Amino acid sequence: MEILVYLIPISLALGALGLGAFGWALRSRQFDDPDGDSQRILSDEWDNTPRP
Repeated sequence: MEILVYLIPISLALGALGLGAFGWALRSRQFDDPDGDSQRILSDEWDNTPRP
């Protein structure tokens, strides 16, 4: 039972780290155009500027 003293804070810290990474991904617009990204990766044309 003493291991829970270490495991609970570690699991909370990992959860907070994951939540922070998700917040960073949302703020950096990683999920704005998922359909366009899936089609652009297969295309030969390189589009350096994403659509607004």
